[in-house]
Amino acid sequence: MGSIRYRWLAVIVLASGAAGWLVNDWATRNSLPPAVLSIIGLLTVLLISGATLFLGLRVRRWQQGSRDRELDPIAAARTLVLAQATAYAGSLLLGWHAGVFIQQLPLWSLRPGHAATWGSLAMIAGGVLMISVGLLVERFCRLPPDDSNGRGTAARPDDADEREDGEYA
Repeated sequence: MGSIRYRWLAVIVLASGAAGWLVNDWATRNSLPPAVLSIIGLLTVLLISGATLFLGLRVRRWQQGSRDRELDPIAAARTLVLAQATAYAGSLLLGWHAGVFIQQLPLWSLRPGHAATWGSLAMIAGGVLMISVGLLVERFCRLPPDDSNGRGTAARPDDADEREDGEYA
């Protein structure tokens, strides 16, 4: 399984930001409310980030030597997939709500209520949190490189093309 590509995260942020700006611009022109997630969405972001971090810490404790019981490899793989999905979903949320925020900013002085602007800022922070937790937990799931011959290199010649960071747990 490959690691998260930072370039793809940036592409998702930019594409969803453009989509968020366009959809919100259309909604504003047609007197519709801004497309911003509510406080329940922010609570869901916090819950998902917390669950991902909790599962990642379990894998990290096992890696750090607390091996009183065996780590289920399926659970470790699921934790890795959850971490990657959290980072990608966070980039989608970040981009969308950044686009909404940028579109709402010129209307700041014209509107009495700024709930959409503050809501989009809160979801931007939630998106940054999801990306951070996803990248951190992905790092927790990475095993150190093999050092079975004591020289800091792989013992088998067929392992030489492996990444320097090692494999995933």
